[in-house]
Amino acid sequence: MKEPSGTLASKLLKGAAILSLAAILTKLLGTLQKIPLQNIGGDGVFGIYNTVYPFYTLLITLTTSGFQAAVSNFVAERHTIGNEPEQREVLRLAAAMMTVFGVAGAILLYFGAPLLARLIGSSLIVPALQAAAPALLFYPVSAALRGYYQGLQNMLPTAVSQVTEQAVRVTVMIALLLYLSRIPVGDPALAGGALAGSSVGAAASLLVMLLYWRVYVRREGLAGAGNSGNSGNSGLPSKARWELLRALLKYAIPISLAALAVPLISLVDTFSLPRLLNVHGDEIRVMGQVGIYNRGIPLVQLVTMLATSLSVLFIPAMAELRMKSDIAAIRRQTQTALRWFWLIGLAASLGLALLAQPINVMLYEDAAGSATFAWIAWTAAPSAIMVVTSALLQGLGAQRAPALHLLAAALLKAALNALLVPRLGITGAAIAGIAAYGAAAALNAALLLRRVGLRPRLRDALLRPAAALLAMAAAVTALRLAVAELLPPGRMAAAAESLLGVLLGAAVFAAAVLRTRLLSAAELGALPRIGPKLLARLRKLRLLP
Repeated sequence: MKEPSGTLASKLLKGAAILSLAAILTKLLGTLQKIPLQNIGGDGVFGIYNTVYPFYTLLITLTTSGFQAAVSNFVAERHTIGNEPEQREVLRLAAAMMTVFGVAGAILLYFGAPLLARLIGSSLIVPALQAAAPALLFYPVSAALRGYYQGLQNMLPTAVSQVTEQAVRVTVMIALLLYLSRIPVGDPALAGGALAGSSVGAAASLLVMLLYWRVYVRREGLAGAGNSGNSGNSGLPSKARWELLRALLKYAIPISLAALAVPLISLVDTFSLPRLLNVHGDEIRVMGQVGIYNRGIPLVQLVTMLATSLSVLFIPAMAELRMKSDIAAIRRQTQTALRWFWLIGLAASLGLALLAQPINVMLYEDAAGSATFAWIAWTAAPSAIMVVTSALLQGLGAQRAPALHLLAAALLKAALNALLVPRLGITGAAIAGIAAYGAAAALNAALLLRRVGLRPRLRDALLRPAAALLAMAAAVTALRLAVAELLPPGRMAAAAESLLGVLLGAAVFAAAVLRTRLLSAAELGALPRIGPKLLARLRKLRLLP
């Protein structure tokens, strides 16, 4: 039975809000868990973990992302016309296919770990690769069930399973690290314990989805629906099942391949850094250097996470404007989004670069690699632009271009790593990252501006923000000098310097942006959904006329 359009729209908005909140929580947990990982395990364990994790993420993406989207789409189509048997057959076929891919991925990861370690250039990562392998056995069915519920416009099971998975993963990881560090064991075994948390988290996610499925089956009274392997319940002839299988594959594979673009830049470091850094020392020292290199990345990921959360607001807004062919509104929305994210990215990059040393000491106990940390901070600005331009292009119907631009950026990162890392070490990798994300952002922005017919002015993009950045730099530098005079060196002083520096820098930059009218009242109000409330609050505080 078809739902009224108002009810459907309400369910879609509620579902989007639930998934957005779950995504923020899971990303926040995933980012912040790297701090205790380094504190407990040290830079060597941190380096091994960050070398293995991008490859593990790649396999998870390949085996689940496209098929989850396919299940959601196919189930939604069949649910609309009330075809319940074929709706369940979509789930059975997708779960079976994904399980095959998951088992293949687990076998590849476990038994192929020594070969992968040789390709990457470090034998120390073998236990970590093998510890992550079981997760690929649990993810496929969990992802298929998530897609099924999303097709029914029920986003709660997906959200609960995502948060549960991340919470269990982080808890188990920290518990195993604490236990193994007391035995003690070497860095490879400690990293293996950290990655084992991913497998336990995946199992917990599957358990949550199976519990939801059990309740669903009982409530709906679906005879035999709990047996996903019994395809005879669908009533579909073999030929129809094969046609449905081919349709699922045709829909899912391009999405999976496009999704692979996201972890590609991190994967470049996985396959190049250990081998390129080997000229500077033995394997343990190399993994320590990889760990130090990754210290600044979680902070940049927090900025990217914020940008991603905000950019999601622009996709439906742009799609609606495109359907209405409202070119003037599209231009205004694009200009507002680019200015917002450029300013946020610049402020984050400068702030992290200025506070690199105290933040490093506060989070990781010492100042090792603070210069590299400062270089990595400058990836925040291009990353923010890359995220928002990708969202705007998707809203305008250009889904493939951002993925292709990321692929080009990954190739640039590989070339620059090969050129710079042997000469500059991990700082060379950080500089290569700035260039790679900058290239992806520039390619996205050039295509977007051409599509909407905008020509940015150098004065607005660089010269006017420079005044706000200088004010911020002066305030943070003065604070750092004051803290150095008042407090003795140490982790507590570094924490005070970092936290007060972030608050002061953000306040000075925001005040400078508002006073110099870098963002007009109209541009503040144009931010989808939250803009009018923000504008009203600023006027209430008399920060805007």
